[in-house]
Amino acid sequence: MTSTTEQVATLFLVATPIGNLEDITLRAITVLREVDWVACEDTRRAKILLRQHQINTRLELYHDRNHLRKTQHLVELLSTGHSGALITDAGSPGISDPGYTLTHAALAAGITVIPIPGPSAAIAALTASGLPSDRFVFEGYLPRTPAKRRRRLEALQEEKRTIIFYISPHRYVRELTEMVQYLGHRRGCLAREMTKLHEEFRRGTISELAESAAKTDIRGEITLIVGGLE
Repeated sequence: MTSTTEQVATLFLVATPIGNLEDITLRAITVLREVDWVACEDTRRAKILLRQHQINTRLELYHDRNHLRKTQHLVELLSTGHSGALITDAGSPGISDPGYTLTHAALAAGITVIPIPGPSAAIAALTASGLPSDRFVFEGYLPRTPAKRRRRLEALQEEKRTIIFYISPHRYVRELTEMVQYLGHRRGCLAREMTKLHEEFRRGTISELAESAAKTDIRGEITLIVGGLE
């Protein structure tokens, strides 16, 4: 997709598998093969995916620690006609990662941005949770500091829509316990390792999930679905 320096290239936002490497669209594979570069959070993880599908496109490292200085470099590549793709470690770029910064900068520079849809941990967990999915709100990761986390949970006490959280495996017991304190005994579904060998869904009240989690060593990224206030 390389073009002349008088042209502005396209930025593609490409969704990638959340676990199983076969969960990628044919269109995504085509785009990743044809662009001039692929921006990724972790080159080691990206290479596994690209090798699986015989893709040899050059990688550009783009993550939370370097995105403020790297954004301008990628926008310059796009402005000189070098099309690129943005991927995340898993799922759709721009969700709980620095993808928003690049997308915003590209649009501000007059660059076309095209989404290549695909897997999403939030939507996969929501649809399998058994909780209402007609109206929902995505909260992502809770703040790390106790005061900010408390304020966020307090703000959700009257939320009637289903709530989607991402939880780090290092903080799930603490955060589930705090959710019981602020959100009560709502129904919930804890999903982990989705599409992988050890995929697991735990369903019950938040207090039941917290009690179970405290007794089990849970590994892998967690998506937690919490029912709204009834």
